[in-house]
Amino acid sequence: MAQFTSLGHAAIRVKDVERSLDFYVRQLGFAEMMRLNHEDGRLMLIYLRITDDQYLEVFPDAEGDRAPGINAVGYNHICLIVDDMDGILAKLAEQSVPLFRPKKVGLDRNVQAWIEDPDGNRIELMQMAPNSMQSEAIQRLRQGL
Repeated sequence: MAQFTSLGHAAIRVKDVERSLDFYVRQLGFAEMMRLNHEDGRLMLIYLRITDDQYLEVFPDAEGDRAPGINAVGYNHICLIVDDMDGILAKLAEQSVPLFRPKKVGLDRNVQAWIEDPDGNRIELMQMAPNSMQSEAIQRLRQGL
């Protein structure tokens, strides 16, 4: 039976491409992989690498000044899994990336912290805990319960 294998990419629209690239490439360390242009030569999107099979598409020319609020209809945030929260937070502090919400243990028992990109798009950073609700649910699914 065919099945989904992963989430390939998330896409955001940004107001200022260079400001966003400074954030995602210089401050977060994502690599720019490629750019696609419209037939008339205008920039369509920039593809950034998160991992070898997960990407962020950055589209230019957003309308408005900030992403919709946290309670607006639509996608709410992206979540980046980290292997060392304290190490990531130290790197972000070196890059002057402020926390939107401080590090804490969430209700699901994972460690999380939140940042925002220059357009107000929310980004959850999450370090999966061995005793997290997600880990427990995966075990149940594997056992067929």
